[in-house]
Amino acid sequence: MINFNGNIAAQDDNILTQNRAFLYGDGVFETLKIINNKILFLEDHYFRLMSSMRVVRMEIPMNFTMEYFEEQVLKLVQEKGLSASARARITVFRNDGGLYLPKTNEVSFLIHATSLDNTLYSINTASYEVDLYKDFYVTKQLLSSIKTTNKIINITGSIFAHENGLENCILLNDTKNVVEVLQGNLFMVMGKKLITPPVSEGCLNGVMRKQILALAKKVEGIEVSEEVISPFDLQKADELFLTNVITGIQPISKYRKKDFTNNNLAHLLVQKLNESISEN
Repeated sequence: MINFNGNIAAQDDNILTQNRAFLYGDGVFETLKIINNKILFLEDHYFRLMSSMRVVRMEIPMNFTMEYFEEQVLKLVQEKGLSASARARITVFRNDGGLYLPKTNEVSFLIHATSLDNTLYSINTASYEVDLYKDFYVTKQLLSSIKTTNKIINITGSIFAHENGLENCILLNDTKNVVEVLQGNLFMVMGKKLITPPVSEGCLNGVMRKQILALAKKVEGIEVSEEVISPFDLQKADELFLTNVITGIQPISKYRKKDFTNNNLAHLLVQKLNESISEN
Protein backbone atom coordinates (compact mmCIF):
# COMPACT_ATOMS: atom_id res chain seq x y z
CA MET A 1 0.00 0.00 0.00
CA ILE A 2 1.05 3.63 -0.55
CA ASN A 3 -0.18 7.04 0.57
CA PHE A 4 -0.88 9.21 -2.49
CA ASN A 5 -2.02 12.76 -1.70
CA GLY A 6 -3.53 11.60 1.59
CA ASN A 7 -5.29 8.57 0.15
CA ILE A 8 -4.23 5.00 0.94
CA ALA A 9 -4.13 3.01 -2.29
CA ALA A 10 -2.66 -0.17 -3.69
CA GLN A 11 0.94 0.31 -4.78
CA ASP A 12 0.21 -1.20 -8.18
CA ASP A 13 -2.34 1.56 -8.85
CA ASN A 14 0.45 4.14 -9.19
CA ILE A 15 3.00 3.50 -11.91
CA LEU A 16 5.42 6.08 -10.43
CA THR A 17 6.09 4.08 -7.26
CA GLN A 18 9.02 2.20 -8.75
CA ASN A 19 9.76 4.35 -11.82
CA ARG A 20 13.45 5.18 -11.76
CA ALA A 21 13.14 8.31 -13.90
CA PHE A 22 10.68 9.64 -11.28
CA LEU A 23 12.59 8.43 -8.21
CA TYR A 24 16.18 9.16 -9.24
CA GLY A 25 16.16 11.07 -12.54
CA ASP A 26 17.44 7.85 -14.11
CA GLY A 27 16.49 8.68 -17.67
CA VAL A 28 17.60 10.46 -20.84
CA PHE A 29 15.51 12.13 -23.52
CA GLU A 30 15.37 13.78 -26.91
CA THR A 31 13.00 16.53 -28.04
CA LEU A 32 12.21 16.34 -31.75
CA LYS A 33 10.57 18.50 -34.39
CA ILE A 34 8.51 16.81 -37.09
CA ILE A 35 7.61 18.58 -40.33
CA ASN A 36 5.53 16.93 -43.06
CA ASN A 37 5.89 13.51 -41.45
CA LYS A 38 9.67 13.80 -41.25
CA ILE A 39 11.84 14.03 -38.14
CA LEU A 40 14.30 16.89 -38.59
CA PHE A 41 17.96 16.02 -37.99
CA LEU A 42 17.01 12.41 -37.25
CA GLU A 43 20.52 11.02 -37.39
CA ASP A 44 21.89 13.62 -34.98
CA HIS A 45 19.10 12.97 -32.47
CA TYR A 46 19.48 9.21 -32.74
CA PHE A 47 23.23 9.16 -32.19
CA ARG A 48 23.01 11.63 -29.31
CA LEU A 49 20.39 9.43 -27.65
CA MET A 50 22.55 6.33 -28.11
CA SER A 51 25.57 8.20 -26.76
CA SER A 52 23.56 9.42 -23.75
CA MET A 53 22.42 5.88 -22.96
CA ARG A 54 26.01 4.64 -23.09
CA VAL A 55 27.24 7.46 -20.84
CA VAL A 56 24.75 6.49 -18.10
CA ARG A 57 25.40 2.76 -18.67
CA MET A 58 21.97 1.79 -19.98
CA GLU A 59 21.61 -1.37 -22.03
CA ILE A 60 20.66 -0.47 -25.59
CA PRO A 61 17.99 -2.86 -26.97
CA MET A 62 19.04 -4.76 -30.09
CA ASN A 63 15.98 -3.51 -31.96
CA PHE A 64 16.61 0.14 -31.09
CA THR A 65 17.89 1.09 -34.53
CA MET A 66 17.46 4.50 -36.12
CA GLU A 67 14.71 3.06 -38.32
CA TYR A 68 12.87 1.72 -35.27
CA PHE A 69 13.30 5.04 -33.48
CA GLU A 70 11.83 6.86 -36.49
CA GLU A 71 8.98 4.37 -36.91
CA GLN A 72 7.86 4.61 -33.28
CA VAL A 73 7.83 8.42 -33.26
CA LEU A 74 6.00 8.77 -36.57
CA LYS A 75 3.47 6.08 -35.66
CA LEU A 76 2.34 8.18 -32.70
CA VAL A 77 2.38 11.45 -34.65
CA GLN A 78 0.28 9.93 -37.43
CA GLU A 79 -2.17 8.40 -34.97
CA LYS A 80 -2.69 11.84 -33.40
CA GLY A 81 -3.00 13.57 -36.79
CA LEU A 82 0.04 15.79 -36.18
CA SER A 83 2.20 14.86 -39.15
CA ALA A 84 2.26 18.39 -40.63
CA SER A 85 4.06 19.95 -37.67
CA ALA A 86 4.68 18.45 -34.26
CA ARG A 87 6.91 18.40 -31.23
CA ALA A 88 7.71 14.94 -29.86
CA ARG A 89 9.72 13.75 -26.90
CA ILE A 90 11.16 10.29 -26.40
CA THR A 91 12.22 9.48 -22.84
CA VAL A 92 14.29 6.37 -22.14
CA PHE A 93 14.48 5.20 -18.53
CA ARG A 94 16.02 2.28 -16.70
CA ASN A 95 13.50 -0.37 -15.68
CA ASP A 96 12.11 -0.65 -12.14
CA GLY A 97 14.12 -2.10 -9.33
CA GLY A 98 16.87 -1.22 -6.91
CA LEU A 99 17.82 1.95 -5.09
CA TYR A 100 20.83 3.95 -6.27
CA LEU A 101 22.16 0.66 -7.59
CA PRO A 102 19.64 -0.56 -10.19
CA LYS A 103 18.65 -4.21 -10.41
CA THR A 104 18.88 -4.07 -14.20
CA ASN A 105 20.27 -1.86 -16.94
CA GLU A 106 17.43 -2.77 -19.29
CA VAL A 107 15.25 0.13 -20.38
CA SER A 108 11.77 1.18 -21.43
CA PHE A 109 10.75 4.24 -23.41
CA LEU A 110 7.85 6.67 -23.57
CA ILE A 111 6.99 8.94 -26.50
CA HIS A 112 4.48 11.79 -26.44
CA ALA A 113 3.72 14.45 -29.04
CA THR A 114 1.93 17.79 -29.33
CA SER A 115 1.09 20.01 -32.29
CA LEU A 116 3.13 23.01 -33.44
CA ASP A 117 1.69 26.01 -35.27
CA ASN A 118 4.52 26.59 -37.72
CA THR A 119 6.37 24.25 -40.05
CA LEU A 120 9.52 26.10 -41.11
CA TYR A 121 11.53 28.27 -38.73
CA SER A 122 10.99 32.01 -38.39
CA ILE A 123 12.45 34.88 -36.36
CA ASN A 124 10.45 36.18 -33.42
CA THR A 125 11.35 39.88 -33.16
CA ALA A 126 9.37 40.54 -29.98
CA SER A 127 11.17 41.82 -26.90
CA TYR A 128 13.30 39.05 -25.39
CA GLU A 129 15.15 39.98 -22.22
CA VAL A 130 17.60 37.70 -20.40
CA ASP A 131 19.82 37.91 -17.35
CA LEU A 132 22.20 35.68 -15.44
CA TYR A 133 20.96 32.91 -13.15
CA LYS A 134 23.41 32.58 -10.27
CA ASP A 135 21.59 30.52 -7.65
CA PHE A 136 23.10 27.29 -9.01
CA TYR A 137 25.87 26.48 -11.46
CA VAL A 138 26.43 23.91 -14.20
CA THR A 139 29.41 21.63 -13.71
CA LYS A 140 31.98 21.15 -16.45
CA GLN A 141 31.55 17.43 -17.03
CA LEU A 142 30.26 14.97 -19.62
CA LEU A 143 26.88 14.56 -17.90
CA SER A 144 26.14 18.25 -18.52
CA SER A 145 26.40 17.74 -22.28
CA ILE A 146 23.57 15.15 -22.47
CA LYS A 147 19.83 15.47 -21.86
CA THR A 148 18.96 13.66 -18.64
CA THR A 149 15.66 13.80 -16.78
CA ASN A 150 17.37 15.71 -13.97
CA LYS A 151 16.74 19.31 -15.05
CA ILE A 152 16.25 20.95 -11.65
CA ILE A 153 18.61 23.86 -12.48
CA ASN A 154 16.57 24.63 -15.60
CA ILE A 155 13.35 24.41 -13.60
CA THR A 156 14.43 26.70 -10.77
CA GLY A 157 15.99 29.07 -13.30
CA SER A 158 12.74 29.21 -15.28
CA ILE A 159 10.85 30.09 -12.09
CA PHE A 160 13.41 32.81 -11.35
CA ALA A 161 13.00 34.20 -14.88
CA HIS A 162 9.21 34.22 -14.58
CA GLU A 163 9.31 35.96 -11.19
CA ASN A 164 11.62 38.65 -12.58
CA GLY A 165 9.81 39.34 -15.86
CA LEU A 166 12.51 37.74 -18.01
CA GLU A 167 12.03 35.57 -21.07
CA ASN A 168 15.09 33.45 -20.27
CA CYS A 169 18.20 33.18 -18.15
CA ILE A 170 21.84 32.49 -18.89
CA LEU A 171 23.46 29.65 -16.97
CA LEU A 172 27.03 29.83 -15.68
CA ASN A 173 29.45 27.01 -14.90
CA ASP A 174 31.49 26.44 -11.76
CA THR A 175 34.20 28.80 -13.03
CA LYS A 176 31.57 31.53 -13.54
CA ASN A 177 31.75 31.48 -17.33
CA VAL A 178 28.76 31.42 -19.69
CA VAL A 179 27.41 27.96 -20.55
CA GLU A 180 24.01 28.26 -22.27
CA VAL A 181 20.46 29.48 -21.67
CA LEU A 182 17.72 27.57 -19.89
CA GLN A 183 16.19 26.18 -23.10
CA GLY A 184 19.09 25.98 -25.50
CA ASN A 185 22.56 26.99 -26.58
CA LEU A 186 23.83 30.57 -26.70
CA PHE A 187 25.63 32.36 -29.56
CA MET A 188 27.35 35.74 -29.52
CA VAL A 189 28.33 37.89 -32.50
CA MET A 190 31.37 40.16 -32.11
CA GLY A 191 32.04 42.03 -35.33
CA LYS A 192 32.49 39.34 -37.99
CA LYS A 193 32.95 36.55 -35.46
CA LEU A 194 30.30 34.09 -34.24
CA ILE A 195 31.19 32.58 -30.86
CA THR A 196 29.57 29.87 -28.74
CA PRO A 197 30.95 28.12 -25.62
CA PRO A 198 32.65 24.76 -26.25
CA VAL A 199 30.94 21.61 -24.96
CA SER A 200 33.83 21.25 -22.49
CA GLU A 201 32.46 24.29 -20.61
CA GLY A 202 29.40 22.21 -19.62
CA CYS A 203 26.92 23.18 -22.34
CA LEU A 204 24.49 20.81 -23.97
CA ASN A 205 25.79 19.21 -27.13
CA GLY A 206 22.79 20.66 -28.93
CA VAL A 207 21.47 19.30 -32.21
CA MET A 208 20.51 22.80 -33.42
CA ARG A 209 23.85 24.11 -32.15
CA LYS A 210 25.53 21.68 -34.55
CA GLN A 211 23.37 22.84 -37.49
CA ILE A 212 24.05 26.53 -36.82
CA LEU A 213 27.81 26.02 -36.52
CA ALA A 214 27.86 24.16 -39.84
CA LEU A 215 25.70 26.76 -41.63
CA ALA A 216 27.64 29.73 -40.24
CA LYS A 217 30.93 28.28 -41.49
CA LYS A 218 29.55 28.61 -45.02
CA VAL A 219 28.72 32.31 -44.62
CA GLU A 220 31.32 34.44 -46.35
CA GLY A 221 33.12 36.84 -44.07
CA ILE A 222 32.03 35.15 -40.83
CA GLU A 223 34.58 33.49 -38.54
CA VAL A 224 33.11 30.73 -36.37
CA SER A 225 34.70 29.91 -33.04
CA GLU A 226 34.01 27.86 -29.91
CA GLU A 227 35.49 29.88 -27.07
CA VAL A 228 35.07 30.53 -23.36
CA ILE A 229 32.66 33.45 -22.85
CA SER A 230 32.53 35.54 -19.68
CA PRO A 231 29.37 37.40 -18.56
CA PHE A 232 31.21 40.66 -19.28
CA ASP A 233 31.79 39.66 -22.91
CA LEU A 234 28.03 39.56 -23.48
CA GLN A 235 27.68 43.29 -22.86
CA LYS A 236 30.25 43.97 -25.59
CA ALA A 237 28.49 41.77 -28.16
CA ASP A 238 26.85 43.10 -31.31
CA GLU A 239 24.24 40.34 -31.39
CA LEU A 240 23.06 37.55 -29.09
CA PHE A 241 20.76 34.65 -29.89
CA LEU A 242 19.80 31.25 -28.55
CA THR A 243 19.11 28.05 -30.45
CA ASN A 244 17.11 24.88 -29.98
CA VAL A 245 15.40 22.39 -32.28
CA ILE A 246 11.85 23.60 -31.64
CA THR A 247 12.41 27.38 -31.88
CA GLY A 248 15.35 27.39 -34.26
CA ILE A 249 16.91 30.78 -33.51
CA GLN A 250 15.61 33.32 -30.99
CA PRO A 251 17.33 36.75 -30.96
CA ILE A 252 17.95 38.32 -27.55
CA SER A 253 16.90 41.97 -27.39
CA LYS A 254 18.22 42.88 -23.93
CA TYR A 255 20.84 41.63 -21.50
CA ARG A 256 21.12 43.70 -18.35
CA LYS A 257 21.55 47.32 -19.49
CA LYS A 258 22.53 46.43 -23.07
CA ASP A 259 19.89 46.56 -25.80
CA PHE A 260 20.47 44.55 -28.98
CA THR A 261 18.82 45.83 -32.14
CA ASN A 262 21.03 44.02 -34.64
CA ASN A 263 19.95 40.47 -35.49
CA ASN A 264 21.19 40.36 -39.08
CA LEU A 265 23.15 37.13 -38.72
CA ALA A 266 20.25 35.44 -36.93
CA HIS A 267 17.95 36.29 -39.86
CA LEU A 268 20.48 35.04 -42.40
CA LEU A 269 21.03 31.77 -40.54
CA VAL A 270 17.29 31.11 -40.23
CA GLN A 271 16.97 31.59 -43.98
CA LYS A 272 19.81 29.13 -44.60
CA LEU A 273 18.37 26.70 -42.05
CA ASN A 274 15.02 26.62 -43.84
CA GLU A 275 16.75 26.20 -47.19
CA SER A 276 18.69 23.22 -45.89
CA ILE A 277 15.49 21.61 -44.55
CA SER A 278 13.70 22.13 -47.86
CA GLU A 279 16.60 20.61 -49.78
CA ASN A 280 16.49 17.50 -47.62
